[in-house]
Amino acid sequence: MPTSRFQIGDTVMGRWPGSNLYYEVKVLSYDNKTLLYTVIYKDGTELELKESDITSLTIFKQGVARSRSRSRSRSPGRPRRSRSRSPARTSRRSSSRTTDVRKEKLKEVLEVRLTPVVRRLEKTETESENQAGGRYNLRRRKDQGDGKTVELEQKTETEVLTQTKPPTAIKTTDLEFGGRVGVFFLMFLLPVAVLALHILCGQKDASLQSFPLEIPSLQSLWDWQVFGIVLLWLLFQAVLSLLPVGKLVEGMPLKNGKTLKYRINGFYALLLTAVAVGVAVYQEVDLSYIHAHFLQFYTSALLIVTLLSVYLFVRSRWASEDELAPGGNSGYIIYDFFMGRELNPCIKNFDIKFFCEMRPGLMGWVLINFAMLQAEMKHQNLENPSPAMLLVNIFQLLWVVDGFWHEEKLLTMMDIVYDGFGFMLTFGDLTFVPFTFTCQAYYLVSHPNELSVFWIITLITMNGVGYYIFRKANSQKFAFRKNPSDPAVSHLKTIPTATGKSLIVSGLWGWVRHPNYLGDIIMGLAWSLPCGFNHLIPYFYLIYLFTLLVHRNARDECQCRKKYGSAWEEYCKAVPYRIFPGIY
Repeated sequence: MPTSRFQIGDTVMGRWPGSNLYYEVKVLSYDNKTLLYTVIYKDGTELELKESDITSLTIFKQGVARSRSRSRSRSPGRPRRSRSRSPARTSRRSSSRTTDVRKEKLKEVLEVRLTPVVRRLEKTETESENQAGGRYNLRRRKDQGDGKTVELEQKTETEVLTQTKPPTAIKTTDLEFGGRVGVFFLMFLLPVAVLALHILCGQKDASLQSFPLEIPSLQSLWDWQVFGIVLLWLLFQAVLSLLPVGKLVEGMPLKNGKTLKYRINGFYALLLTAVAVGVAVYQEVDLSYIHAHFLQFYTSALLIVTLLSVYLFVRSRWASEDELAPGGNSGYIIYDFFMGRELNPCIKNFDIKFFCEMRPGLMGWVLINFAMLQAEMKHQNLENPSPAMLLVNIFQLLWVVDGFWHEEKLLTMMDIVYDGFGFMLTFGDLTFVPFTFTCQAYYLVSHPNELSVFWIITLITMNGVGYYIFRKANSQKFAFRKNPSDPAVSHLKTIPTATGKSLIVSGLWGWVRHPNYLGDIIMGLAWSLPCGFNHLIPYFYLIYLFTLLVHRNARDECQCRKKYGSAWEEYCKAVPYRIFPGIY
């Protein structure tokens, strides 16, 4: 069996197909049948390369150093030796065969030694080849009486270093959510809609017709003690995220070639949070306080979101061009404030976006659900929580636990690798998730609903099916991105693309284009049905989820069509349905 020269995880220099440009890559796998290495470039592009197209970092750096020193020694201020008497040249009577051998050796030197300094890859192979033509010029020198020779004309070191600087950020031209006008209204409508949802859920009659016309009093919306509790909650979760437990992993490569490191300890933080809540209950802390002051908790979180968004936007004015998000750099203040200008705002090693994406919101979701369970027992005079409340708590707890167990996979999601961190994500992470995903539990406190054994079994089955589809699809996607040769996914049929990546067209991903979305919607339905059919309010989450996923589907398909071209059209024919098989 043939052995591989480079090991999985090695950082080496890989030649970009169709050019003599070498870039720093990481070896992902080696196929003993095809004798090809699967490597990943710093911009996330994965390609299969032959061993002859790969060289070690040491050999590459030595070659670059020798070529630069040779370039400096031939400065205009120094006289050149006569080429006809150069020690490296053969005599004029050398045979043409010897000359051909020299030329072949020189080509090998050009391919290995005189390669450019590592720079960011563009998306298409054509663009990379154009860059190759602009960096070096291979042409024959004029006759000097002893035959034609080939010489590499290098640009000066200053010019090369200038070209290796990160490119300037591209302005965002495709505006989402209706552009500047759309995001302006969203910034006001979203907070008001969540507030209206809470008011209706807390009323005995939760119908839209009974919505109060008067504005809630300031006392019912604000309390400084509640504001302090929310701040302590954020601080507590931030401290847990910094604990030196859990593995340290690298995120996706940034535009400047760097990768950020993340401490994956969310599951441990969830366990410690559960212990802290258990101690609080043992000390007879009344968690139903959250239900009694729910509006005040929401407005406190909303104020923190607003202040954080302003801070993020102001600090982004000093961010370098390669630190800006591709979707939030339009030049329009309102739009960029909403979408977020900076991709990964950090305070030293503390990534603010990664922290807010899951920690305070998802754990707050579970805590609020548990507080609503206690409030139901208190308001309905129950010794045990109702089956409907138990199902909502268990189903949603399973989703949160799964998220923290697979926390590392968050690093490949669009929220992390593409979206900037502005008002949209801060509002979604810190207010929308914990204060709307809990609407079923909040509703059941004032609107109890009896469930038969048949309904209980049906809902458990529905949530189980949705969870299986959701988890199986996401696991396949993550495993395939990490290593297409993994035995768990190597059997899947794929369509190759010009980027070097492949599109899965079998299994769950051959059923619909977004099976993970389908699983999410089935679970969302199982979360809402325990509330019955008397009012539409408990189904707000399901309506929101469907709207969000349709928007994401449209955005994903637009970007994939630009990225994969004709391969995407072939993929759409192979997998015609987006989310619902046979329907949509």
